[in-house]
Amino acid sequence: MKIGFGYDVHRLVPERKLILGGVKIPHETGLLGHSDADVLIHALMDAILGALALGDIGKHFPDTDNDYKNIDSMLLLKKVADLMHREGYQIGNIDCTVCAQRPKLSPHIETMRQNIGAVLETDISNISVKATTTEKLGFVGQEEGISAYAVCLLRKENE
Repeated sequence: MKIGFGYDVHRLVPERKLILGGVKIPHETGLLGHSDADVLIHALMDAILGALALGDIGKHFPDTDNDYKNIDSMLLLKKVADLMHREGYQIGNIDCTVCAQRPKLSPHIETMRQNIGAVLETDISNISVKATTTEKLGFVGQEEGISAYAVCLLRKENE
């Protein structure tokens, strides 16, 4: 088995869509980034890549490459899943936390879990997504950005 940890943060700005876990969430601001800036999926990809000791998402999908400009992060997650399978691993379980003062994310969490499970080819029971505020403290609390943490356990396929 292998364990990985990921963290990501993106700034909230006007005139961008807010996408978390592959879900478009109605909000007056969205996340700024080279891709769709799905901070949850970025943290998860870093956790998987970290468990495999394959670097981070910047190494695999650099923001200097226009092929990734405004790309759907779920497509990038699929590429990371393909790397994971090539290395002979599958998801044991995933635990993610999104830190956002607003909007309320609880109505979207089950869809996020389903999206992640579908791409990673694992049962939704292996995926935990949680949301929390920071009680109006720091850049998250002041609604300047959203951050996400993810841990994953990988296990050898067919074990």
